[in-house]
Amino acid sequence: MITLLLILALCWPLCIALAVVWQAYRTPASQRRYLSWWWVSAAWPSFLLAYAGEAQWVIDAWMLGGQWSLDALSRPWLAFTTLLWSLAAVHARGYLAEEQAKAQAGNSSAERRLLRLTLLWPLTLLGNVLLIIAQDIASFYLGFALMTFAAYALVVHTGTDEAKLGARAYLIMAVLGEGLILGGLLWAAGDAQSVLLEGVREGIAIAEHGALMAALLWLGLGVKAGVIGLHVWLPLAHPAAPAPASAVLSGAMIKAGLLGWLYVLPLGETSLSPELTRLGEIMLIAGLVAAFGAALYGVWQRHPKAVLAYSSISQMGMLTAMVAMGLAAPEVWPLLLPGVVLFAAHHALAKGALFMGTSISEHLPRWPSALVWILLALPALSLTGAFGAGMISKWTVKSALYEMHHESLITLLTWAAIGTSGLVGVSLWRQWQQRHAGGSHSAQWGAWLAALTAALVTPLWLPLPEGSVAIPPLKEWVSLVWPLPAGVLAVWAGRWLTRHLRVGTPPAGDLWWFYAWFAQNVLVAIRGIGQWCSGIKAASVNVTLAIEKRIMGRLTQLTTMESWMRHHTSGLMMALAVILALLLMWEGA
Repeated sequence: MITLLLILALCWPLCIALAVVWQAYRTPASQRRYLSWWWVSAAWPSFLLAYAGEAQWVIDAWMLGGQWSLDALSRPWLAFTTLLWSLAAVHARGYLAEEQAKAQAGNSSAERRLLRLTLLWPLTLLGNVLLIIAQDIASFYLGFALMTFAAYALVVHTGTDEAKLGARAYLIMAVLGEGLILGGLLWAAGDAQSVLLEGVREGIAIAEHGALMAALLWLGLGVKAGVIGLHVWLPLAHPAAPAPASAVLSGAMIKAGLLGWLYVLPLGETSLSPELTRLGEIMLIAGLVAAFGAALYGVWQRHPKAVLAYSSISQMGMLTAMVAMGLAAPEVWPLLLPGVVLFAAHHALAKGALFMGTSISEHLPRWPSALVWILLALPALSLTGAFGAGMISKWTVKSALYEMHHESLITLLTWAAIGTSGLVGVSLWRQWQQRHAGGSHSAQWGAWLAALTAALVTPLWLPLPEGSVAIPPLKEWVSLVWPLPAGVLAVWAGRWLTRHLRVGTPPAGDLWWFYAWFAQNVLVAIRGIGQWCSGIKAASVNVTLAIEKRIMGRLTQLTTMESWMRHHTSGLMMALAVILALLLMWEGA
């Protein structure tokens, strides 16, 4: 039964993509249902697979030999990922209902956009599912690459200038990341003589250049996970993408990089080289810089989805710091891993609910205003760790760090939570400023309510190993809750202090604009060097032609002399004879 579910989980999204193509060519435009319930169901078999139990499949005929598994790590990851994909698809059914109507009415532009999105949505999902269950290099990389490049359609969907910029930034960073991942995997696999991710992980732990292999994989996977410096596509892509696409981009796909770290980095190995330990320390610093830096930059953004994008970067910075402990302090990793999984799952659903909530505030349902805004705030409160599953996930991490006496990291993560509070507070405030009435589609608010409910009670439905969830004692609640009011007050105070300083809104994308300026200047310099080389070439050609002209002139003169000598051969011979005779006579004398 579980094998049948696996086949269905991988084949069903592919069948739906084929059905979309068939419909586009065989069904009249007025009868096409791109957002049908069949399309919405693409992730359902995968969600059921996560609850079917643990299993392992070895497929010798698959590429270099495939190995897929469902275990204590991949099962909860598959569960929260596919649940979010399912809810986002339902939300898209309502969010894009108007576009569906335009397509059926004969609007070719709307039809092209819908065809592109509905075709590549299930393929992106398929890649996401495959990389979660994969335990061999070929399967993991195939799933990761399929998810990465098919998701281009989710970013560029609207076709606006902002969407094209976000999609271009996403694609450029994705190509960079894929190159680093492929290089790291091939290097590690060749050194370890293994095609399995487990072999890569073990090989990196003992390899002479293991730290360099791990660095390549950390940075390559970190493009998706929003590592500081490689995060620039997130705040450019999210404001331009449709709300359901932003939900899966920030909730599910960004976690693929995190899962990749868990699969390939030798986390928790007690006999690591000093270089790998140092890499862990670098990762820890980078994670904390992202956690604080994204918060400080993101609170100034005006677009709610840009603020939420920086919130994702900040939260992923916290997760990066936690993963870094698996290299910097391996003894804490077995205790920390369940907290990382729960933290990731809760963040996925809470952030998905927040992004779906932006479409709710744009089309407010005809409910009491207070009720709507309380519901919009619930996942934000949970994300700060002050409420619901967010509090439990936060304490699960803190209790593991407390047990291994890493109080300094707890303090830093607590201060980073102040930034999270400030970011979600600003996001809700921006949504209030930009709210619009008009009513939401039932699929929109239905999926949103389901997502926020799932976020609040994540430990109740997530298939975690027994004993992996820690409930905070009452005496710890104050330490978990205080960053929420502190963050809100800090943002309010900052706004009040800078109100009269006329501080402009910094552009979303931050370092992207520096990268673009740098690349542009490099291209200008290369173009200038090319023009300089072209000038040198032209001057060289001119000099060569001048030399050639002079030599040819001399040759022409010699040719003229040859003709004269032919006409005066007899006289020249006589003169030569006379000269020889005179020389002989001179020698005889």
